[in-house]
Amino acid sequence: MDKCISSAAEAVADIGDGASLAVGGFGLCGIPSVLIEALRALGVSGLDVVSNNCGVDDWGLGLLLNEGRIAKMTSSYVGENKEFARQYLAGELEVELIPQGTLAESLRAGGLGIPAFYTPAGVGTPIAEGRQTRVFDGREYLLAEAITTDFALVRAAKGDRHGNLVFHASARNFNPVAAMAGRVTVAEVEELVEPGALGPDEIHLPGVFVQRVVEVPADRRDKRIEKRTVTENGAA
Repeated sequence: MDKCISSAAEAVADIGDGASLAVGGFGLCGIPSVLIEALRALGVSGLDVVSNNCGVDDWGLGLLLNEGRIAKMTSSYVGENKEFARQYLAGELEVELIPQGTLAESLRAGGLGIPAFYTPAGVGTPIAEGRQTRVFDGREYLLAEAITTDFALVRAAKGDRHGNLVFHASARNFNPVAAMAGRVTVAEVEELVEPGALGPDEIHLPGVFVQRVVEVPADRRDKRIEKRTVTENGAA
């Protein structure tokens, strides 16, 4: 089944106000920037977004945040966005912080139909307040619920028309699990190949988890660095 969509705008056209989204990426690595821009142009608001972080002020999910499009953000790290802090402190943004490993496993569990699981992360902290705990082999664990969303937006280095995806390096951290959690998953791919071009052992995410594929135009494959660190000439 050919899952290719002609444009990013068409691929996100049915995402409406108040929709829940799982968005891939780690920092600014592997974020679906083209789909985020298309969603921004669509003008939807009240979004419930689940992602490792919320981009920066002028890139990634930060673009939606700056325009007040996000109502709730579920993340594991939010320290690079001043507007995020302002909205949260002003009561304009609902925030749920989840330990990074728990967030990844919650998304994966959602994609696999596992309703909840126990984890030691967060025990004895404010995260555990009001949550069910249980002791296994003398150690306390916290019950974490799976996460599923209406849509998922992800970015892959390579993909075929059937939705099989390959991710590069750190982009593989959250993109696969975000894709699994979405009821409708849209993948933007930097290199689109024909079915059969990807070897079975090369595929990181099978096409069963992907409903739509959009090829990223060559002039929009830019990759930004979240924090650039350089060494001065002559420094030891």
